[in-house]
Amino acid sequence: FQDVNVMVILGFGFLCTFLVRCGFSGSGFNLLVAVMATQWAIILNGIESLYYTGKIRIDLRSLVVAGMCAASALISIGTVLGKTNPVQLILMALLEVSGFVLNERLLQTLLKVRPLNSIMLLHVFGAFFGLMVTWILYRKGSEQCFEKEKFDRKTGLFSMLGAVFLWMFWPSFNSVLVDNRIPGRKLEAVCSTYLALAVSAVTAAAVSVLSSPKGKLNPMHMQSCILAGGVAVGVSMSVVHHPWEAMTIGFTAAVVSTIGLRYLKIHMLLAFHCHDTCAVLSTHGLPGLLGWLAHLLLQFKHCDDHTTAIWFAAFHICTLLITITSSLTMGIITGVLLKWNFWRPPPDKKYFDDQAFWEV
Repeated sequence: FQDVNVMVILGFGFLCTFLVRCGFSGSGFNLLVAVMATQWAIILNGIESLYYTGKIRIDLRSLVVAGMCAASALISIGTVLGKTNPVQLILMALLEVSGFVLNERLLQTLLKVRPLNSIMLLHVFGAFFGLMVTWILYRKGSEQCFEKEKFDRKTGLFSMLGAVFLWMFWPSFNSVLVDNRIPGRKLEAVCSTYLALAVSAVTAAAVSVLSSPKGKLNPMHMQSCILAGGVAVGVSMSVVHHPWEAMTIGFTAAVVSTIGLRYLKIHMLLAFHCHDTCAVLSTHGLPGLLGWLAHLLLQFKHCDDHTTAIWFAAFHICTLLITITSSLTMGIITGVLLKWNFWRPPPDKKYFDDQAFWEV
């Protein structure tokens, strides 16, 4: 539990401090959203227990599951960081957690997806939910305010510290819900995640240098793309049994994430008016989709019967379609609600500025 808690509070909190004039908002609002989302997730996950026993059961496992639901909300928050007020962020987190828990229940009820596989889709759900919200909240003429979206050495150092926290504790994040009754499975999950993270860190550095006109490392690539391997292998964890599989997934995820971070963010803004502050699509969305694809291919590899393989493919595709449909639907509903002036959103000139909400 402690490792997951460190990731949610310290890891994501420091990771969001990279903006020069939005550091307090990045870390402070992260804590506020995390604790609210965790408490709401405990209530939602305990409704079934409340119905049958009259009590909501709270133990370490329920806290861990709630923390992972909160992590999905924090991923979504990264898309609108610096462009919303605290009330909007809390409302967005509560609706996101509600949608994520509902998606879990749909997958486990309709398709009999195992809890580990359903909850590990948090990266895909959170990324697409956030992208839909930020697309709806986009204001015409606000592009000039995005010029304040800068980082310097001090804020970049704190953000890198958050990435290091996430990198260190990601093996625990991926393995904490693995079934202990299968001998060696939890250790296998820890080793697979570590290898994927290690390969993705090296690959992200190499691709960052190769894609830079000056041949230098990009701090944003290092603090975001080194985590891509952990994201991808987490989604495919149940079928990764060999080191080379984890390392291949980590390598591919880092390449996709680094290239996406360098080119995709600006093109999404220009083509679709979708501004992704923390490049969540490249850091979580694309690696999550890659992990889903790796899960499908590795399951094919382990399956001898063609009929079973076809059934599994249909089942696996339905899992992704339900997840993306749920996230996009909830994202649209949330975006429409947050767009109301009733919430008093910050004006364009106050984007990415702590002075709008903090005494600094």
